[in-house]
Amino acid sequence: MTEQPKFQRRKRRGADAPVDTPDHRPSNAQKPDFAGDRASKPEPAAPAPRKSKIKAIKKHPAPKAAAPVSAKRISADSDSRPEPARDHDTPVPGQPVKPRTVEVSKPPLILERRPEPKVQSQPVFDPETAWYSIDRFPLDPQRLAARNVITALREDPSHSRFDILRTRMLQALSENGWRRVAITSPTKDCGKTFTAANLAVSLSRHETCRTVLLDLDMRSPSLHNVFGVSDTGAIGDMLRGKISPEAHLQGFAPNTISAGSHVAVGFNGIVEPYASELLQDPSTEAVLDEIEAAFQPDVMLFDLPPALLNDDVIAMRPHVDALLIVAAGGITRAKDIKETERRLGENMPLLGVVLNKAEHIETSEYSY
Repeated sequence: MTEQPKFQRRKRRGADAPVDTPDHRPSNAQKPDFAGDRASKPEPAAPAPRKSKIKAIKKHPAPKAAAPVSAKRISADSDSRPEPARDHDTPVPGQPVKPRTVEVSKPPLILERRPEPKVQSQPVFDPETAWYSIDRFPLDPQRLAARNVITALREDPSHSRFDILRTRMLQALSENGWRRVAITSPTKDCGKTFTAANLAVSLSRHETCRTVLLDLDMRSPSLHNVFGVSDTGAIGDMLRGKISPEAHLQGFAPNTISAGSHVAVGFNGIVEPYASELLQDPSTEAVLDEIEAAFQPDVMLFDLPPALLNDDVIAMRPHVDALLIVAAGGITRAKDIKETERRLGENMPLLGVVLNKAEHIETSEYSY
């Protein structure tokens, strides 16, 4: 049997007792006297009015409880929603107070200077390497004097005329930015090769001047006879690109006539019957450019055939900057010089006319 609670048992006992039975009612004598007890107890304080309670509540509001910190991870979508303001200064009850950490944003990395790209340094070209690589031939003063190279020994007073011609020519080339000079004559036996050889020796004494002299009279080469060189080679092979300029050109060996080492001569010992075609070939222009790039000469002298005998000078015209005409006294006529100029064109710069073999010839005969 299930035990019933006490208050139910009291209720039952009270229900079983007779209500109207007087025996069970206490008499007046038996009633306890509560008056004395009430007199001895202090009276409770009167309850405060309701309005005063409301004013007290408004005056002293209860402190707000801190919002519970959610431990859930914030999703990526919540970044766009505005975050409700929180009172960070109010501590959460029951949790230790953590010191506030202030996040300092790092400044972006900015390069003060843009790194420059690495450029491979090009090798510095030294033209002296080409000058020291060519072969050298000796200069015989007596042979040169016998071949009328008067600038070698300088015993003939007329050698100063070549020095004057050298200086004027260098000035004209420098003022106009020219380098290539063609030396020709209207007809044969005027002394064009003689003039070219003396100019080369005079230019060699100019310390800062580099000179290249080429024997391009390939139908009748004679420059090697003037300098007494037997190992001439074929200048046609160089113009065709079969051999390099460094392998063909030759320079002055140390000598007693004070001729400098910066003169490179291209001799020719083989007759070229198709000289004009070779001069017009693109390989000739390429070789001349190669010589300029390797030796960097200040002057390039071309000993060409007579202008009125064939078309070699006309074929060489595109590769020439200026013209020097050699006339022979008693042989060359004024109309021959004019015809030479006409064939080469009016636009061809003329450095001058060298009058050779003119000891007893009046210069007025060549005025034009």
